Amino acid sequence: MDLLLMGPPGAGKGTQGVRLAEALGIPKFATGDLLREAVRLGTPLGLKAKAVMEAGHLVSDEIILGIMREQLARPEAGRGVLFDGVVRTIPQAEGLAALLAESDRQLDRVLFLDVSDAEILDRLAKRRTLESRADDDPRAVVVRLRAYREQTAPVIAWYEQHGSVTRIAAVGTVDQVATRVRAALGMP
Repeated sequence: MDLLLMGPPGAGKGTQGVRLAEALGIPKFATGDLLREAVRLGTPLGLKAKAVMEAGHLVSDEIILGIMREQLARPEAGRGVLFDGVVRTIPQAEGLAALLAESDRQLDRVLFLDVSDAEILDRLAKRRTLESRADDDPRAVVVRLRAYREQTAPVIAWYEQHGSVTRIAAVGTVDQVATRVRAALGMP
């Protein structure tokens, strides 16, 4: 089963992604994790990504999709993958669809974790207190939310036109959201 987990920053993609991937017995691919791993390993794409990131720029769709291609070729990805926030632009959505099609695969479902901006701001403020994450600084959060609304939110509409999007209320406890995610997939 190939799934894409989407939602704004702070929606719970990382938390729910770990739980869901474990329950399904499939790997979870998250862009940031994969980029950091490629850089750490010094792969050709990792070296390209490192130079771009160190210059303070966004990593190109070409590099993201190249890393996805490498990851999809891994044996453990053969049974399916949970893509955690991997697709951030329509070209990336189109590219991921093409990569999956190369192996006669397609996304089985896009799960959109839906949460209000007010809830996001509250969650990220709490996370900043607990984890001291620089990217959860209030000014950085506003920038990330704006970038999300401008670049990533249109991808949801694209997927609604091209496939199956399930919106899941990502409010309540972690367990309550997990129950809704499992129910959306017909899991007990």
